[in-house]
Amino acid sequence: MPDAPDSAPLAVVIGAGPAGLTAAFELATRTDLRVVVLEATDALGGLSQTVVHNGNRIDIGGHRFFSKSDRVVDWWLDMLPAEASGVETVSYQNKHREVALAPADLTDDDAAFMVRPRTSRIYFAGRFFDYPITLSPTTLRKLGLRRTARIGASYLRARLAPIRDERTLEDFFVNRFGRELYETFFREYTEKVWGVPCTEIPPEWGAQRVKGLSIGRAIGHFVKGLLPKASDVRQKGTETSLIERFLYPRRGPGEMWETVAARAEAARATIHLEHAVDHLELAGEPGRQSVTAVEAVGPDGERLRFEDPALVVSTMPIRALAAAVEPASAVPAEAAEVAAGLGYRDFLIVGLLLKRLAGKTPAEGILPDTWIYLQEPGVVAGRMQVFNNWSPYLVADPDTVWVGVEYFVSEGDALWTSDDADLRRLAVAELEGMGLAEAGDVLDGVVVRMPKAYPSYTGTYDRFDIVRQWLDGVENLAVAGRNGMHRYNNQDHSMLTAMLVADQWVEGRRDPAAAWAVNTEQDYHEEAGSNT
Repeated sequence: MPDAPDSAPLAVVIGAGPAGLTAAFELATRTDLRVVVLEATDALGGLSQTVVHNGNRIDIGGHRFFSKSDRVVDWWLDMLPAEASGVETVSYQNKHREVALAPADLTDDDAAFMVRPRTSRIYFAGRFFDYPITLSPTTLRKLGLRRTARIGASYLRARLAPIRDERTLEDFFVNRFGRELYETFFREYTEKVWGVPCTEIPPEWGAQRVKGLSIGRAIGHFVKGLLPKASDVRQKGTETSLIERFLYPRRGPGEMWETVAARAEAARATIHLEHAVDHLELAGEPGRQSVTAVEAVGPDGERLRFEDPALVVSTMPIRALAAAVEPASAVPAEAAEVAAGLGYRDFLIVGLLLKRLAGKTPAEGILPDTWIYLQEPGVVAGRMQVFNNWSPYLVADPDTVWVGVEYFVSEGDALWTSDDADLRRLAVAELEGMGLAEAGDVLDGVVVRMPKAYPSYTGTYDRFDIVRQWLDGVENLAVAGRNGMHRYNNQDHSMLTAMLVADQWVEGRRDPAAAWAVNTEQDYHEEAGSNT
């Protein structure tokens, strides 16, 4: 499309993560709006950006590109060509889909999708276990006869006498997996991720993020796994479901979002990096309000002001959005209180370049995992990524191993404020203590911090409907994405919320409920044991 004239209606998109850039592209290519994107940081992609350090690339949090939404997958493949040809069966969260891949004449410098195998395991008690956790014969042998018996008895108790009124996430887990399995694999790790006891997290978190295995199915797996005649057939099926293939940009998820940004700008979008929105003017009474101006401050203190936007798409944290409103009285008092009380969990990752991992160089065959969930008692780190296994393009020297040790933190706590050198030493010591790496093999390291990576379902979240009601009443405002909706969305969910905003603008209607409904369908819920 040609550039929109200055007189064209204005759309302001706050944030250049997956939701913000999806909205910008859709609006720039499908409407006559003049689109402006305001991003507080110097990077595109938000949590899905790729960080480069001395030629090595970090995927923050790990991003498998698969969705149950055909629209999202087709959108991705329209943005980036695929190396492979033919039809591949790719999987995400044990959901499978055949994807037609159109081969392209590519060079190594081109942005493109790869089709990658996925292996994730849990490291617990000095051993590796399947992830998601299964009650396979292999798992039970590693757990030992005594613990296995306790798990079985605990399952039976959960079936015969479930907790009738689920008030906490602990109740949710115990009802579905039994207290013994919950105590073994779920409690400590979940509390490591969220920084609060499971008894303080509402059960709705589990309903959204964990697809509930039926008790009958779980016990069936348990019993069949103990029967030699049944185990081979059952285990074969289980292994098939765990061997996943997924799409992945050669140089990490940021390659996708840099491509989207370039295509949006080639249409009719303007992107301002390092411009943090700190001022939104609202007019009207609650329930019938509108945004009349948006202001952002740049790195040198200069300000950009955009007046009379036809549409504002916000992906910024709701707590910050409410605090930026002027006049402050435009936010109903109770909504302001709830917004201010919303919590977040933050994230940092320590990238380590190694000569070898677990005693093996790349030539000797390093561990096969993309992710390793670190549930070893006493270990502070939550997960480790092996970037070589995500994509060889993430590693500058193929004879080295490039890993990311992930920590779930709260902004301002002891870990968050630690010196980078201390954090590198901690990560190395923890890997060394688990026998996964040796300090003498470390070649380089870097620390990356990401604030507000995970909107928390604690604090005032139990009254979130009050905030939602206020937001829905701002007639030219649409919220989208993980932080924009304070919902633990995956990348594809965030994109879908943005697509719906564009759809409604094209159709001349407004339906905030449609976006809030994304990521509530059972099909989107994750397999048991997925906590992040």
